[in-house]
This record gives sequence, C-alpha cells and structure tokens, in this order.
Amino acid sequence: MTTGFVSAEEYFWHDTGSGWVLPADTAALQPFQHPENPETKRRLLNLLRRSGLLDELTLIEPRRATVEDVALVHRRPYIDSIAEMSRDSGGNAGGFTPFGHGSYETALLSAGGALAAVDAVLDGTVDNAYVLNRPPGHHSLPDTGMGFCIFNNASIAVRHLRRRRGVGRVAMVDWDVHHGNGQQAVFYSDPDVLTLSVHQNLCFPPNSGYITDRGEGAGNGYNLNVPLPPGSGHGAFLEVFDRVVIPALHRFGPEFVVVPSGFDGGIFDPLGRQLAYSETYRALTAELLTAAAELCGGRIVMTHEGGYSAPYVPFLGMAVLEEMSAIRTGTEDPFLPIVAGTGGHDLERHQDEVISAAAALVDDL
Repeated sequence: MTTGFVSAEEYFWHDTGSGWVLPADTAALQPFQHPENPETKRRLLNLLRRSGLLDELTLIEPRRATVEDVALVHRRPYIDSIAEMSRDSGGNAGGFTPFGHGSYETALLSAGGALAAVDAVLDGTVDNAYVLNRPPGHHSLPDTGMGFCIFNNASIAVRHLRRRRGVGRVAMVDWDVHHGNGQQAVFYSDPDVLTLSVHQNLCFPPNSGYITDRGEGAGNGYNLNVPLPPGSGHGAFLEVFDRVVIPALHRFGPEFVVVPSGFDGGIFDPLGRQLAYSETYRALTAELLTAAAELCGGRIVMTHEGGYSAPYVPFLGMAVLEEMSAIRTGTEDPFLPIVAGTGGHDLERHQDEVISAAAALVDDL
C-alpha cells in the first residue's frame, strides 16, 4: 500500500488569535489560545516523524488553489472578502472563524493540498492519501465561513473530481464530532455525491445535522446524517459503520471516497462529548479501506478537520495512517489502557435507536 501525505509548514502559521472560540474581551474573557491552533497538527506530524512512519509515506507537495478552484464551491464576493481582510490585519470569515494577516494564501494552500491529494490518488501515484492541513473546511458554506473553516477543502476537491477529472460518483464520509454541514449544503441536491455525517447530536452548528435532512430534488435520499447521542463510545461508532456507513457505500457505488477527518470525537476532546479512542479510528479506517477496495479501487483521501486535544490527537491520527499505509510502527497509544477500560463503550439502547433509524434510510439509496 502506497500512502500519500500532504502537509506544509505554512499550514501551521495560520493565525486564529487569542480567543477561545469567542473573541477575547479584556473586560470579561481573558485571552487564551484558540482551540484551532497549530499544536494538535504539529504534534501529529512530530509523532509521525518520531515513529518513522513519515519516512514510509509518499510526500505530496500541496499547490496553492486558484480562485477558479475555490469558486467551484464558494461565491466570488466571499472569496474576495477573505482576500481583502487577509491583506490587512485579518478578520472573521463568519460563524466563529477568526484569521490573521496572510491567512487567505494559507487557506488557498489548504484547499490546494486536498486537490493535490485527490489528483495523486486518481492518477495512480499513490493508493490513498491523508492531508494534514489547516485551516479546516467542512463547516464553511458557499458564501460564509463557519466553525474555524474558511474554504471547504474536501468539497472543492470533490467538485474538482466531478467536473474536471471525469469521476462520476463520490462519497463523503465525515466522522468529525460536529455535523458536516458544509458538504451537506453544497451537495444537497446532487444525486452523484453521497454525503454521510456521523456526528454528535446538536453539538455544532446549532440546529444542524438532523436525521430527517435527506437532500432535496434529485438529491433526495443522498444526504445521510447519524446524530449520535453524547457519550457514544467504541461500540456505537463500530455499529454505525457496520449498519449504516458501509451498507450505504455499497448501495451507492462510489468511484472515489473523500473523508473529512476530524478527531474531536476522541475521549479527551474539549469541544465534543464522545468517547472514541485510537483503536476506534483504526477500526473505522479499516472498514473504509475494505469498502473502497471493493468499490472503487481503493481510491480514498482524508482531509484533516477538527480535533483539539493536543496530547491525544496525534495517537488518533497515527492509528489512521498506520492503517492506511498497512505499516505498524510499534508506537503504542499510552492512553489506551486507561480509556479502553472506562465505561460507556458498549452500545446502549438510546444509541441503538438512532443507528437503527439511520440504517432504515439506507434502503432509499
């Protein structure tokens, strides 16, 4: 298995400021490191390097997306507004998305990393690829940023595959703890893009990610949300994939799979309330790889999204990349003996009810 890896030092220079989700307010809210900061991503890169796994991956140089690339998803006035604010001291792209001077160019490079990855997989340069990029993208909408996301990297890559590279059907499997509202909005009426989101119920954005949101027009039935209750653990995540995600992929028959990969479903994450751990993500990755091998020649790309526990995200990402590359480094998750033994990992009745309701919708594909 040849696994591509995209990253760049410039990604870590994207400046989200000193507010913790909300802007710092000297009258009340003391400045603090923003949750979407470089540390989780840099520590993941450092662990890949320290373990030796980085040396086994095929490094792919990101390119800077053009305005025409970004306009596959986003409206020109929005793109221009980000560029203008970035030339000054920065600003807010909308919906809790602060950025600093120069972040427009970094956001173009982030989107371009996703484009470089899907092209490398489609061209056969690598079998699959992971993009360790920032700013993230899966919340951003055509005319506004949201949830730390400026441009919707994964959706831009999917539009590129469909409109420029001749790929017919693409499936997006979003396992970030927050609803993948961005790709839902972009592809809501498109029957050739299956958007699946496995997220914590009503975590973020507010009033988003309902199981009843199924798509519209020709796309009705091709949007599938699985809003897991808070406190869902290893067993619930595996059940979702066994009973919903993998059957949906088989019914849809994608020619390419794109995964907006957030690790904020991890047990230590400050912006989620789920209980996943490294072996959870390893198992989910294995299921996706098997399905992709059976359905689309193994063509799968993951783009990095959320995940805000700096000590633990590296071990979640390591598990995914070990599985994608079929290389075990011998690096152990030091937290695993603790977290795997905590309560809440068996499937519970209220979780099963949500999964059963979502599974019933798979037959509509």
